[in-house]
Amino acid sequence: MKRLLFSMVILGAVAMAQQSAQAGPSQPAAVRQPKLMNAKLQVVSGSAGLEKTVTDLAKSHAGAVWIGYTIPVEAKDRTMCCFDDWRQRSNNRCCFGCNLEKSNNNFFNGRVDNSTSSCENLEPADFAFVMLRSQDGVLTKARTFSRDCGLDAAGLNVYWIDNVNPVESIKYLTKLVQSETDGSHKKTVGGEAVYAIAIHNNPAADMALESLLAPTGPRRIREEVAIMLGSERGERGLAVLRKIVTSDSDEKFREEALVGFSQSGTDAGLRDLVDIGKTDPSSRVRGQAIFWLGQAGGRKEAQAISDAIDNDPETEVKKKAVFALSQMPESEGVPMLIHVAKTNKNPAVRREAVRWLGQTNDPRSLAFLEEILLGPKK
Repeated sequence: MKRLLFSMVILGAVAMAQQSAQAGPSQPAAVRQPKLMNAKLQVVSGSAGLEKTVTDLAKSHAGAVWIGYTIPVEAKDRTMCCFDDWRQRSNNRCCFGCNLEKSNNNFFNGRVDNSTSSCENLEPADFAFVMLRSQDGVLTKARTFSRDCGLDAAGLNVYWIDNVNPVESIKYLTKLVQSETDGSHKKTVGGEAVYAIAIHNNPAADMALESLLAPTGPRRIREEVAIMLGSERGERGLAVLRKIVTSDSDEKFREEALVGFSQSGTDAGLRDLVDIGKTDPSSRVRGQAIFWLGQAGGRKEAQAISDAIDNDPETEVKKKAVFALSQMPESEGVPMLIHVAKTNKNPAVRREAVRWLGQTNDPRSLAFLEEILLGPKK
């Protein structure tokens, strides 16, 4: 009898182990799905390929349907979510979620201070979610969300595509961007897809973004790609930006693309802005580079701006550099503005410095303005 019981226990343990092994692979998939509410969820295979799967699902439904999948991203402390609703309204510190069908979500992309919030994440996730909306078979939205973002699907069907290959994802999203023909600055599927491509933790994203800088594309999309190259793609992104900013024939695009360097958050990006501010043949591009240096607001940047005021041959660039000084922290910018107002040989530049000093509340500015208006105190 004891042997029989022992054998039954062993057989039971083996069966449990087999069940656990069979369930194992599905557990990560469950974890790597968003927190969905009011959704008619169905998990489908992506074995036929992402583009075909999305197209077939979209065309098989009249009305609205959402289609989602998981992508690999760099594990860093970032929330991609909405702040329309709050898990704890009393402290307004933790993202609750997005209503997918709401048109005016207050979307947030940045860092949430988890140390003082009720957010559940203990460490950054190395994955995010792409959500595509189809209306009568036509894609109308492409949105990206982080793990901590709950999604309310408003009772709609949501198809979750399992095991999507990241390279296929990048290729498909790139086709969505390439099909973009709208040159306006309104939010479009193509513009939203650019961001989804950029955050993929896969080298194919670099090549895809570079291909989207082709001069034949809408300028708005090209500008968005330039920003993403700087903010999301590290040194490789900066290398692509350097090449395009110095060689592109569209001066307006080159001017707008400079924000990518400032968004990189690196010394290399700031050095690029310094070089462009000194050497670019276009006064508009030089002036814009100096403007973004002013937004960075450090002592090294202040020196580069000061050099532009002293040495650039164009008065308009000098005036833009003065404005850049006015955008810096007052501890850095005000003394330099006073110096320009006192010493610069160009009267238009001196007037510009005085004008911006008048916009500050710094007591040093007031004392200087009082002196030039009323004379030195006796």
